Amino acid sequence: LVSLGITGVHDPGINRDVIALYQQKISQGSFPLRVYAMADGMNETTDWLCESGPLSDPSGRLFMRSVKLYADGALGSRGAALLQDYSDEPGNRGLMFISQQELASALQKVFSCGLQTGVHAIGDAANRQVLDAYERALSEFPDNPGRHRVEHAQILDPDDIPRFAEMDIIAAMQPIHATSDMYWADERLGEARLAGAYAWKSLLEKGAVLAFGSDFPVEAVNPMLGIYAAVTRQDLKGWPEGGWQAQERLSRTEAIRAFTLDAAYAGFMEQSVGSLETGKQADFIVLESDILQIPADEIPEIQVIQTWVDGERVYSRERAQ
Repeated sequence: LVSLGITGVHDPGINRDVIALYQQKISQGSFPLRVYAMADGMNETTDWLCESGPLSDPSGRLFMRSVKLYADGALGSRGAALLQDYSDEPGNRGLMFISQQELASALQKVFSCGLQTGVHAIGDAANRQVLDAYERALSEFPDNPGRHRVEHAQILDPDDIPRFAEMDIIAAMQPIHATSDMYWADERLGEARLAGAYAWKSLLEKGAVLAFGSDFPVEAVNPMLGIYAAVTRQDLKGWPEGGWQAQERLSRTEAIRAFTLDAAYAGFMEQSVGSLETGKQADFIVLESDILQIPADEIPEIQVIQTWVDGERVYSRERAQ
């Protein structure tokens, strides 16, 4: 991770055993990045987090104050829950993993504990279910610190796009999903539903916060691939010309902010990391070239020269094996 310029990750859906492993590595001095962890569903890890409160390791390398839930499946397997049938499989609208009542009950518990939720939702039906549930829970628990998230938010009904900003719901998205899925997404969705597919620019223009990641190990780890996908909406061969659904492309500054400062905001960490400012932790990287100036098709090949965390150099290409 640090060799690719990653100083911190959000780790959605882990248990106390993994937390213990991370803390062991921290105590051994062999944990060279920050992790914002999320408990895996409604189980004993979430119970423990509710009872003990948010975890903030004294090292500053490990935080946990969030719970990961699942609303539906994936688009590729036709498991994403859609409002209308799959265009390439009439009669199939995907899989909803949790009922409205179960989701409401889960949010009530998490919100009452003062924690954040991140709900996996890919299809437009799942995203609407999650947004509806958030709307009810937010009114019921006005003192909850907020910053609740939809993980992926891939296919949205255009009517639901403004609701993210209206409720301060973070769209935790992965740009590389668009360029992985673009070859067949229109077959699954049909042309009409593409208007709300991987709609980064539309969400941003409505005032939503975008928190970008890669979804590794499902996708490649390298964040440069995500930045390239966000600004071009093309594959590594430059297809399609002009970009797929090009109206949703982002500027380089917008894409980088979503991978840095706004990702930090999604983890309640924007006061300490996410930008180079006086008083913040010295987490930064050195690149071999200026990512804001080079041709876009060169972004995937940018090499990381150094990675620094807490003012300590944790990676140098010269010393890499």
